[in-house]
Amino acid sequence: MTSASRALWSRWRVRLPAASALCLLAAASVAQAQLPPPASAKPPAGALQRIQARGSVIIGHRESSVPLSYVADGVPMGYSVDVCRSIAQALGRYLQLRETRVDYRQVTSSTRFDAIEKGEVDLECGSTTNTAARRQRVAFTIPHFVASSRMVVLSSQPYERIEDLDGQVVASTTGTTNIDSLAKEALAKSVRIRIEPAADHAQGFAWVVQGKVHAFAMDDVLLFGLRASHGRPEDLKVIGKPMTIEPYAIAFEKDNPQLKAVVDAELRRLIQTRELHRLYGKWFTAPIAPRGINLGMRMPHLLVDSLKYPTDYVPQ
Repeated sequence: MTSASRALWSRWRVRLPAASALCLLAAASVAQAQLPPPASAKPPAGALQRIQARGSVIIGHRESSVPLSYVADGVPMGYSVDVCRSIAQALGRYLQLRETRVDYRQVTSSTRFDAIEKGEVDLECGSTTNTAARRQRVAFTIPHFVASSRMVVLSSQPYERIEDLDGQVVASTTGTTNIDSLAKEALAKSVRIRIEPAADHAQGFAWVVQGKVHAFAMDDVLLFGLRASHGRPEDLKVIGKPMTIEPYAIAFEKDNPQLKAVVDAELRRLIQTRELHRLYGKWFTAPIAPRGINLGMRMPHLLVDSLKYPTDYVPQ
């Protein structure tokens, strides 16, 4: 872990002494044991009632957030989607459904929270950072990934850090935390850049390839996924020190303690049984559809550390 990563990590969560860590683990086990009783009666109005009525869980997925949530050959897939499939089955067991179907609805950075609030999706399974502002609209579970915001540029260009982009155009996806963090980082380092909002990650990345912008700022895991998916990955490079720490989490309906208890318990089960580690290996260290690319991305130290003491607490 770099010194920059350590500094960012310390802002994101407080390291606990050994005794406190053991207490946290015990609390997690107790929370898992204290699930609400099975929903044999009609659940309260909201997402659980909708799931029970239709017999299916609707997963909100992304189009190009490789390898977390994307579409290949018309099929939604990815690390976050697999995590949500397990949560969907846990919800079906809780609601005592005879069979739990999983339906899919594509969302974007701009529409994902509206879709949750309107009840159009039950679980938003993409590359979504848990922030204080977003918690005003939706709930989040324990983070299942920790990313950092960086930039991708053409390898032929001399750029290695944000200071090298002074006077240039940098894209970032609208509706993401990255577009704000990019502006703050530029201001803090007195770098003059023009920020061009992209409709989605694929567009922002394409602008770099086409030479329309000089860099695209996004979470590093997504940048590596886009780069690996490109016909000539060596033509692009990911640069810069981490600008932020991005704890990715599953988003769902706010103010629904029964729903949150089931979702959190299933994610803790995935962590404690190391099923989450197996899913990570499937999507980050092995060939993935549609072209068999392999990101070769070992589990980041930040994620390894956070999974030791799983909590949904994020101070930002």
